[in-house]
Parts: sequence; structure tokens; C-alpha cells
Amino acid sequence: MIQNASSMDRPVAAPGRLTRARLVALAALALLLLLGAIAFPAVRRWSRADRAVDATTIAIGTVTRGDLRRDVSVQGRVVAALHPTLVAPAAGFVSLRTNAGAVVKKGDVLAVVDSPELRSALQQANAQLLSAQADAERQKIVSRQADTRVAQQADLARTKLDAAKRALVRAETLHKEGLLNRGDFEKAQDDVHVAELELEQAVREVSLSKETGGFDVRTRALQASRQEAATAELQKKFEDLTIRAPFDGMIASLNVNDRDSVTANQAILNIVNLSSLELELTIPEEYASDSKIGTPVTIAFGAEEKPGHITAISPEVVGNQVTARAAPDGGWPAGMKQSQRLTTRLVFESKHNVVKAPRGAWLESGGGRSAWVVDGKSANKRDIVTGAASVSEVEIISGLHEGERIVTSDTTAFANARTVILQ
Repeated sequence: MIQNASSMDRPVAAPGRLTRARLVALAALALLLLLGAIAFPAVRRWSRADRAVDATTIAIGTVTRGDLRRDVSVQGRVVAALHPTLVAPAAGFVSLRTNAGAVVKKGDVLAVVDSPELRSALQQANAQLLSAQADAERQKIVSRQADTRVAQQADLARTKLDAAKRALVRAETLHKEGLLNRGDFEKAQDDVHVAELELEQAVREVSLSKETGGFDVRTRALQASRQEAATAELQKKFEDLTIRAPFDGMIASLNVNDRDSVTANQAILNIVNLSSLELELTIPEEYASDSKIGTPVTIAFGAEEKPGHITAISPEVVGNQVTARAAPDGGWPAGMKQSQRLTTRLVFESKHNVVKAPRGAWLESGGGRSAWVVDGKSANKRDIVTGAASVSEVEIISGLHEGERIVTSDTTAFANARTVILQ
């Protein structure tokens, strides 16, 4: 029989203040404090931010230090500096001897124009030339005949003068001896005087005849020369009916078909001189003042780039663009073709050891006076000063430092905010 339960009793310690429920509560409180400490920077950023944007929709670039070239990229078109259009010298029927794209040498026959009208005119001109030359030779004979006649008259006048002088001597002798009256003696003197006058006139006739004959001969000779020049011109036109290559080159295009009827000065074909290629550039108007003859350029031939320079520039602006010509310094590579397009960079200025940032839409949207500096999950607007700009980079004069990251895409969506959250 059990008297009481004292034999089974054990002493138990009194419970403390930290119960199980309190421990759970303390752990939850510590966790909340930790989460609050972690989320505090983000909450502070959210509280300070004016706007939030999707980080996947923007591009970010790094500010660096190095060399910068102020340049502009333009499209160039290969053109031939020498690309004449060959025309028909006269109306007729054309016979083509080449094809478009054919490579030709200087003197090669490219086309022949059959012109019956020009052939007939040349034959008539040759006949007129022969006639004019015959007239000139005939005039020489006529002039010699006239000279001979007046020379004969002069000889007769000289003989008459000699005879009159001899008669005067006889008359003078007879007059002294009293055998001749004074009248006959004076007549003999008059005969001598008349003979002298006739001789003088005959001599003048000889001189005038030579001048007249020489003038007539020269006139007929000039007429023959004029006809010879006209005939030579027609002969040249007739020879030009055979159209030949004026230089080594390539046939760019044919303007007519074989056996077509053509008119005088009608275009037959275009030929280009591939050894005188140039690059035609269209430069934006804002770079017109920086572009001049001798400005360095870099011409891209596929993966290869070659230096060059501007050789000519237009003095006027057309359609907000300036036209210029450029050429590579070391000559053109083989295989270049007319109208081939090449990317060209014009180098206006080179700067060394400058702070620079990638060029992008941010430069235009910020007007070049502000940039958005990325700091973790936020971007802060900062005032900057920019300098020279190239195709891919822009010089930072102040406001940014090497190593900082900026938003390089369009920042128009940031509006007037000073800080944005990048989600």
C-alpha cells in the first residue's frame, strides 16, 4: 500500500524570462532589422529618384583617356576624271565594233559611221581642189607670158632709143657742116627724147606686169590653199567616221544599237579612263568650312584603309552638301570600277591624351551640355563641357573623369529628372 507520492517527486527549476515564443519573436525582429539595413540604400535611392527606366533599354559607355581625331564619315563614289562621250561626226549608219564593259587600248576601232553625204562632199571637195590647183598653175603661165610681152616691148623701146641717138649724132654732124637744116636737126633731137620716154614707160610696164602677175598668182594660190584646207577638214571628218579609242580605258555604255541611223554630233558611246579615277565626296554643310584642298582622308577598301587627300572642292553648297574630289596617296588598287561606293573619313584635327567618351544619341539629346553618370542602379545628371567630336568619340573638357560610366543612348525619356532608377 502506497502511503503518498512523495517518493516519486523531483525538484523542477523555475522557468526563466526567455521563453520559446520570445526567442522566435527576437529572431523575427533581427531578421527584419537585417532586411531593413539591406533595403535602406535602395529605399533611399527610390526616395531621391525622380524617374525610373528599364536598364535593358539604354546603352552604357565608359569615359576613357587617349588620342582623338576630329573627323566625319561620308560616302564617296568612284568616278573617272576623264570620261568623254564619243559622238558621230556626221549623219549616217553606225556599225559598232565593241561592247559595254570591254577593255580597249588607245587607237582601237570602236565604231564606224557610214555617211554617204560626207563621202560625196569629200569627193566634190577633192575635185574643186584639183581645179583650184590647176588654175593656180595656169595663172603662173599667164603671168610669165605677160612678163615676156612687156619685156619684149621694153627691148624694142631700148633699140629705138639707140637708133634715135645714132640718127641724132649724124644729124648734128651734118648740121655743123651746113648740110642739114635746123628743123631736121631739132626733129632728130625730139626723136631721141620720145624714145627715152617710151623706154621709161616700157620699163615701168615690166615692173607693173611682174607685180600684177605675182598678185594674180598669189590670189589663185590662196584660193587653192583655202580649198585644200576645206578638203583636209572634210577628209579629217571622213577619217573620224572611224571612231577610235582616245586612250586606254573601258567602255562604260553604248548609246546606240548596231546599224542604227545617227545624226551629226549624236552620242555613240561613253569611255572612261580607269587610270584617272577620283573619289567624289558629298560633305555635310556644317563641315564645309573645315574642308579644303589637301585635307587628309582615310578611304576604306573593304577591310583595308588607305590614306589620301582632297584634290578639289566645290565653291558652292547645293542641297546642304558640298561636293569634293579625293584621291589615295599611294594610287588606286586594282579592280576599281566606275560608280563604286566607298566609305571615307575626313580628318580635320588630331588631339592626344584627352578625356573622351563614346559618341551617341546622348550627345544630341543633352545638347552636349549634360550627361547621365551611372552609379550602381541609378544615373545622375551632370553638367559637362564637350570639345572636338569624331565619328565615334567626343572630347570631354570638364564634368567627367576617366573610368566613369555614362548613358550613351537617347536620354530624352529622362525628361527634366536629375536622378533616375535603372530597373
